[in-house]
Amino acid sequence: MSFMIGKAEKLPPGQRPTERILRWGIDHPGIASENPHINIETYQLTIDGEVDNPAVLSWNEVLKLPKTESTSGFHCVEGWSVLDCRWEGVRFTEIEKLAGARETARAATFECADNYSTSLFLSELRQEGVLLAYALNGEKLEEGLGFPLRLIVPSKYAYKSALWVTRIRFTKEKELGFWERRGYSDTADVWKNDRFSR
Repeated sequence: MSFMIGKAEKLPPGQRPTERILRWGIDHPGIASENPHINIETYQLTIDGEVDNPAVLSWNEVLKLPKTESTSGFHCVEGWSVLDCRWEGVRFTEIEKLAGARETARAATFECADNYSTSLFLSELRQEGVLLAYALNGEKLEEGLGFPLRLIVPSKYAYKSALWVTRIRFTKEKELGFWERRGYSDTADVWKNDRFSR
């Protein structure tokens, strides 16, 4: 399955185009002193919280989930955008189906190997183009782009597209993540120029 997000070739307000996504901890300072170095042989993705079927997936099990491709823009809150990024990975809805999210679940928090976190409503995560990505433009993710697995949410600023995802925790309510607790908008809508909390 593949699809293109309708506004992929347009720039949101306040954004300027650039050629490539800046690599975290290499081209752009990270939140930790160095990027996490993840061993793909021992990597695990934990899915738990408000679900009927909690799971711990190995990397090979992640790769066996239905694969999709999505082309979309990638928009940093600092004002730069890369258009027409071709991501490959697993739609969030496949994760939700696998885990059997309960009716009490309204959101999911993504926890990462560098102790980063962010949270989104399930209604946002069910949108087309939202996926757990492991490849960009035909190449596996670089470490500085979130290897082996990162979240991609095209309609949100990139701090909602968490890198190095190791846990997806379904929750009754949305939670404030790393940047949201530091004054960044929790809604992060790129088309509304919604960068900072009011």
